[in-house]
Amino acid sequence: MRPVPTWRLAALVALTAPVIVIAPATGGTVALVLDVLLFGLAVADWVLAVKPARLRVEREVPAVLTLGSEGEVVWRVGNPSERRVRVRLADQLAPSLQASSRRAELVVPARGQAQGRTVIRPCRRGRFELAEIVLRVEGPLGLAAWQETITLKSTVKIYPQFRSRQAAELRISRARILEVGLRSARGRGGGTEFESLREYTADDEFRRMDWAATARTGKPIVRTYRAERNQTVLLLLDTGRTMAGLVEGVPRLDHSLDAVMALTAVVTRLGDRAGLIAFAGDLQAVVPPGNRRDQLNRVTAALYELEPRLVESDYLGAFAATLTRFRRRSLFVILTELAEAAVTQALLPALPLLARQHVVLIGAVRDPDIERWARSIPADPGAVYRKAAAVAALDERRRTIGVLRGRGALVVDAIPGKLAGALADAYLHVKATGRL
Repeated sequence: MRPVPTWRLAALVALTAPVIVIAPATGGTVALVLDVLLFGLAVADWVLAVKPARLRVEREVPAVLTLGSEGEVVWRVGNPSERRVRVRLADQLAPSLQASSRRAELVVPARGQAQGRTVIRPCRRGRFELAEIVLRVEGPLGLAAWQETITLKSTVKIYPQFRSRQAAELRISRARILEVGLRSARGRGGGTEFESLREYTADDEFRRMDWAATARTGKPIVRTYRAERNQTVLLLLDTGRTMAGLVEGVPRLDHSLDAVMALTAVVTRLGDRAGLIAFAGDLQAVVPPGNRRDQLNRVTAALYELEPRLVESDYLGAFAATLTRFRRRSLFVILTELAEAAVTQALLPALPLLARQHVVLIGAVRDPDIERWARSIPADPGAVYRKAAAVAALDERRRTIGVLRGRGALVVDAIPGKLAGALADAYLHVKATGRL
């Protein structure tokens, strides 16, 4: 805690300068007298000021915010003294929170309370720890103030934005329509779990006939099926170095986070169990499979602090650790980047560990800029080299996808904004055809 002069004291000092100029003969004496007077007033004002330690300071922050949303930070200052006080405060808000203001000026009535507020619009996900607030309490004359830094701990969690929520809801609705058997939307297969018997109609598939029931009733009877429930879908999220690459200005990992949330929503809402394993050189997060209503919240809570790590991804170690925990036959969805070197050296040798007993689906984000460069008509030598590199990169990616499919994996390679929906469609196809 230390004394601080205010702008009012500086203004008074500036106002005394003309007096010294007007009376040059006695300017030195006048200046000394004025300086002593102002100094005495400032000291008296400082002594009479309410000490910051006597004030009650609170900070109210939203516990959780989502990228793209906004929240409010509220500061409350209580004054137990018998006179009103003027308080200035400055909060330690991270630049990524993009606060409209970090400061507030409050006049707190005697034995009363005042509050200030600011709006935050976070531009980066993660956990933000707020700690220090600087308080400056002015004296009655406003010439001097006490300044003290207090520690007031608060935490704001910024969750990733669920951009594909609408796409997920669309697929959930479509799957439920298929399940209840509306003829206008019924797809081939219709599920693998027996549900009931009913009388045959002209739109029914002949292969659904139940001949024993037909013989008993004397009428053609068909079996109806629904998609199996309580299947397990494990999402394996790669957080290694290749996921740090930017696609449309956003790390590949962030595009994959959206796909994880969308697939978790679809899987759990349709009665299956979704779980998460995040890994790089080692396991970063584990959420056991479940289909409770809060499973999406649990998965999101495990995702928001994940950042790409500049290490090679250990697919073999991650797959072995996953199989140790979860042995039941499952759909494994691996969200990674299809870089040829990483796939050839690390993913392909580890893939048989999963593919022997499980269904493997690999999802990746494709960079639309590379496709655009490959289709462009070059206008200068630099553009020619860029086009050639883009064409070579696309050919390399197609070869990598072909190799993975040859090893029995399903592969979804989609541009940003489409990955979540494409993975959900692939899951629904696996479910409808009974591959689990």
